Amino acid sequence: MAVATKVAIEDVVKQVVNEDDDERDTCHIVMQRYFLQEWKIVKSLLDDIVAAGRVSDFSSVRKIRSILDKYQEQSQLVEPYLEHIVPPIMFIIRSQTAELGVASEGILDVIKPLSIIIYSVVTVCGYKAVIKFFPHQVSDLELAVSLLEKCHNTDSGTSLREESTGEMEAKCVILLWLSILVLIPFDLSSVDTSMADGNNVDRGELPPLVQRIIGFAKDYLSSSGPMRTIAGLLLSRLLTRPDMSKAFSSFTNWTHEVLSSQTNDVTDHFRLLGAGEALAAIFKTGSPKLLLEVVPTVWSDTSALMKSNTAVRSPLLRKFLVKLSQRIALACLPNRPPSWHYVGRTSTLEEHIPSGVPKSDQGNDSSKIFSNSCDQDECCPQEEDMDVPEIVEEIIELLLSGLRDTDTVVRWSAAKGIGRITSHLTCTLADEVLASILELFSPGEGDGSWHGGCLAMAELARRGLLLPINFCKVVPVVVKALHYDIRRGPHSVGSHVRDAAAYVCWAFGRSYYHTDMRSVLEQLASHLLTIACYDREVNCRRAAAAAFQENVGRQGNFPHGIDIVNTADYFALSSRVNSYLHVAVCIAEYDDYLHPFVDELRHSKICHWDKGLRELATNALSALVRYKPDYFAGVILEKLIPCTLSSDLCMRHGATLAVGEVILALHKCGYLLSTDKQKQIAGIVPAIEKARLYRGKGGEIMRSAVSRFIECISLAHIQLTEKIKRSFLDTLNENLRHPNSQIQHAAVEALKRFVCAYLVGLGNKSIYDILPKYLEQLNDANVAARRGSALALGVLPSDILASQWKVVLLKLCSCCEIENNPEDRDAESRVNAVKALVSVCETLTQEIEHSSFFSSEDTVSFLLFVKNEVMQSLFKALDDYSVDNRGDVGSWVREAAIFGIEKCTYILCRRSSLVSISQLQESKSIPEWQNEDNIPDDEVQSYFDASLSTTLVGGLVKQAVEKMDKIRELAAKVLQRILYSNTVPVPFIACQEKLKDIIPEKADSEWGEPAFLYPRFIQLLQLSCYSKYVISGLVISIGGLQDSLRKVSLSALLDYLQGKEAKDGELSLASDILWVLQNYKRCDRVTVPTLKTIEILFSKKVFLNMEAYTPIFCAGILDSITVELKGSKDFSKLYSGIAILGYIASLSDLINKRAFTHLLTFLSHRYPKIRKATAEQVYLVLLQNGSLVADINLEKALDIISETCWEGDFDEVKRKKLELCDMADVEAGQLPKATSEQNNTVQRRETLDENASYSSLVESVGF
Repeated sequence: MAVATKVAIEDVVKQVVNEDDDERDTCHIVMQRYFLQEWKIVKSLLDDIVAAGRVSDFSSVRKIRSILDKYQEQSQLVEPYLEHIVPPIMFIIRSQTAELGVASEGILDVIKPLSIIIYSVVTVCGYKAVIKFFPHQVSDLELAVSLLEKCHNTDSGTSLREESTGEMEAKCVILLWLSILVLIPFDLSSVDTSMADGNNVDRGELPPLVQRIIGFAKDYLSSSGPMRTIAGLLLSRLLTRPDMSKAFSSFTNWTHEVLSSQTNDVTDHFRLLGAGEALAAIFKTGSPKLLLEVVPTVWSDTSALMKSNTAVRSPLLRKFLVKLSQRIALACLPNRPPSWHYVGRTSTLEEHIPSGVPKSDQGNDSSKIFSNSCDQDECCPQEEDMDVPEIVEEIIELLLSGLRDTDTVVRWSAAKGIGRITSHLTCTLADEVLASILELFSPGEGDGSWHGGCLAMAELARRGLLLPINFCKVVPVVVKALHYDIRRGPHSVGSHVRDAAAYVCWAFGRSYYHTDMRSVLEQLASHLLTIACYDREVNCRRAAAAAFQENVGRQGNFPHGIDIVNTADYFALSSRVNSYLHVAVCIAEYDDYLHPFVDELRHSKICHWDKGLRELATNALSALVRYKPDYFAGVILEKLIPCTLSSDLCMRHGATLAVGEVILALHKCGYLLSTDKQKQIAGIVPAIEKARLYRGKGGEIMRSAVSRFIECISLAHIQLTEKIKRSFLDTLNENLRHPNSQIQHAAVEALKRFVCAYLVGLGNKSIYDILPKYLEQLNDANVAARRGSALALGVLPSDILASQWKVVLLKLCSCCEIENNPEDRDAESRVNAVKALVSVCETLTQEIEHSSFFSSEDTVSFLLFVKNEVMQSLFKALDDYSVDNRGDVGSWVREAAIFGIEKCTYILCRRSSLVSISQLQESKSIPEWQNEDNIPDDEVQSYFDASLSTTLVGGLVKQAVEKMDKIRELAAKVLQRILYSNTVPVPFIACQEKLKDIIPEKADSEWGEPAFLYPRFIQLLQLSCYSKYVISGLVISIGGLQDSLRKVSLSALLDYLQGKEAKDGELSLASDILWVLQNYKRCDRVTVPTLKTIEILFSKKVFLNMEAYTPIFCAGILDSITVELKGSKDFSKLYSGIAILGYIASLSDLINKRAFTHLLTFLSHRYPKIRKATAEQVYLVLLQNGSLVADINLEKALDIISETCWEGDFDEVKRKKLELCDMADVEAGQLPKATSEQNNTVQRRETLDENASYSSLVESVGF
């Protein structure tokens, strides 16, 4: 670039920055600190661009755009920097265009990246703020037009933002530039160099420069992007110039043709949108004298188009037509402010409390300012009558109908139009408009009409067109709109209406003085706070709170206003639960709001269509009881109790819950209900059952509500007769047998409280019937009964369990195991049994610690039972990998078992006192298994020993390296808590210090990341006591179907094997893998991923360099493969086995002959794809290890393998296989013999599947 250009750019930058001004420097420092946080980065990138005179690295453009995009909702933070961003870039565009010339091929490559930056600024701050910094010299006009022509004639690329190269942005920026250049105060023909020779153009024609601008703009009106809007802006400024009357007429004729022609072509539709938007912009900018000439034509086209099917299908077109219509009306009305309008406040908040004014007068000194308003009101009837044109009346009707439109953008535009037109009407006509708006709030109107009416009233209030005398008509309507919520099937509509109603209240606060708003605020305050606390939608809560805050700040003298505003802030209301249970409770301490809150909850929220909201509302209602217990005990309960039998499901469900929660809250407050009231409450459940409200629609919801009701009255100790107690117990038992898990859990919680309140310690005979009944139901054919009875046993108190604790624990232990009959298998029953087993142990442990009911012998016997039976059952539950049509349902059992193991470990370690074996024998509490061991009488044993500790840690380690993320994270966290438990230290942990090094104490949030977990747990392979557990879980991850998990786990294993700490790592790994194959023989869930793991490790050259141990390992693998592949139909298993045979056959050891012999047998497999895969492996083996076949036969063998169609005729395949066997000196049909250890009868493991047909499919794909 020329030196002169560089100097010029530097001069411009210096002029813009003005470094000599100290005040500006201070302002600049403040802006850097509080506004655009990344300004240093942006400035550095801009400096590089300015110094180079172009964008050298496109990544800098992306960086600037990404920074600016973050401020789209806070554009005011960027606006102070516009003078540092826009002028330098626009100067580069201008100077480079002038220097290189428009005809230059590279000019667009310079302009496009710069335009992306400018367009990003426009997107954030809006064009009005940015355009002020554009250059606007007269000489730039032709330059910009030529540049636009260059862009216009260039084929545009993709329009995707991620792939944008700047075509669209360049056009938008140049159009914006032209929109300010066409405002030059000279005749455009005088700056058009093509008119230097006056003979070339007739005087009646437009200058060529203008024709080019209009032509380009018309083309862009057919665009679907932002160029359409900017082209309309350009035309509005160009055509409304005094010297462009002829061009204006020509353009209106063109728009007449466009608006009149209605076609289904997409391009024509976009042209229609562009014409409407351009006309709306013209009528906004143009003078009435110019516009009135074309009003009849434009309005005729607009009104006709508004009634067409094209407008019905296009909300955007309706929006533009509504906008155009209102501006047509404004052109027809006199441009004078109404003398009758309310003179609202325009002061700042500081002026609201002037210095020196006593507090009693603060916010109320508006009498002088508003004195003329009263006179204006009185003079309204004496105002001169206005002759309103018929067009204006038609337009007002159109706008009123627009308030009913189905789309919000149309209603919003119509509301603003109503406000603008009304500001030009007389007081009487304005009252007529208001009356028409109020008609929109009739019950027969839809939610769109209510929303549009609220927006229109807010616009009238903002402009001072809604006089205080009309508040009596408007405020009741606004109150109704604040609570507008209409049920529509499974949902409701009205949130947008409530939001708009809050906007009306916000406008009241900003527009009126306190003297006029005093009575209105008294009506609106409680309703606003009710919506702010209890509305279902967060936007409505925040809108109501903002309106309340605005009224508090602007009106003053509001009771408790500041305290409430501080409580109900923007963030506090973001959570519905926090709004209901915290914010509302804090506000309700003020007497003015308690009763409105209670009424809102009772009338609207406890009968809401949303079940979750009803439940939350009942909790919110109970949270308010503490302020007026007498009121709730008397009035509220009297109104709620009859509602429990309502025909409306939502009402009776909410009322039942509400009665229970209120009773519980009254009990917590120490309020004692009268005997009659308690009898009335006790009769609610029998009345519900008598009305048969458990049946039909909503029966399940009512069962849960009744269970919660029984729980609440049990906690409140309501007096019940024996008949009612028996009825309640039967109800809970029936709910326990229900197949719905939510009903079961609600019944379990109620049973827990009910038994303690009414059965235990009162000598009730029912206490002896409960335990045998639940134990019997553990073997019920109904799975729901088994689930519920297990849960019930887990919540029974020690008073019931203590006498038969061993029977209960034995029964639950047996229920934790997988059922023998496949039809009886149910994962949820086993999950509940595991949870109940642990819960019973905890309950009995608390009884031992805090009661003398257990003798020392019973205590020892119980703790040994926990160690030898309960813990073993939980360890077995860790091996529950059952699957059904829902997937790995066994993971639910394993999850419950992990939690249970942790709790039982703490139970044993807490009571781990040493007991002499001889003492235990004397107490006859030693299990049979211990008598069989030759343990000396004087040996001392703990309840928690090293063997149990190793099994515990190993089981958790195994789960921590398997494929399920949730189980993996849970197991790691439980193991971490056990290692670092200070409250109950866990002894006898082998290699505890090494474990602590591997598992850090402060890593709770990182165990869910495989990349963090696997490299740490892999290190446990060096600990022989845990290595087998690690491998048995690790092979599931490496050989599974999850590609991302396989990569992480395999990478961790390979890194470990290459590390220094893995001395003899391959040897121990090989030994552990053989142990897995032997221990999980014929268990495809483990063996298939194990074989895949071996295949992957062979491909990584692992196990191939173990010297003398390699043949031993390979022999063990071959023994296992012989067993696993025999009769297998699992393709993935067969593929892995064939690949492993190929790797072993490629070795130079004698073991290769056996592997090759086994490999050849698969050439005649019944599945063609297996035969083909085997042939490929045989071919590769012979290429790598030619010693398997004599040299003279090698080439022929390779030809046979490559030329034979192994997926073809089976007889031909068998013949070719025999030829290969002869060449390899292998007898046909010979299958390698397994070792003596493998020759034993192979017992197929019992399947653990819930659904045999589906589980085989799930397991076949690796899950």
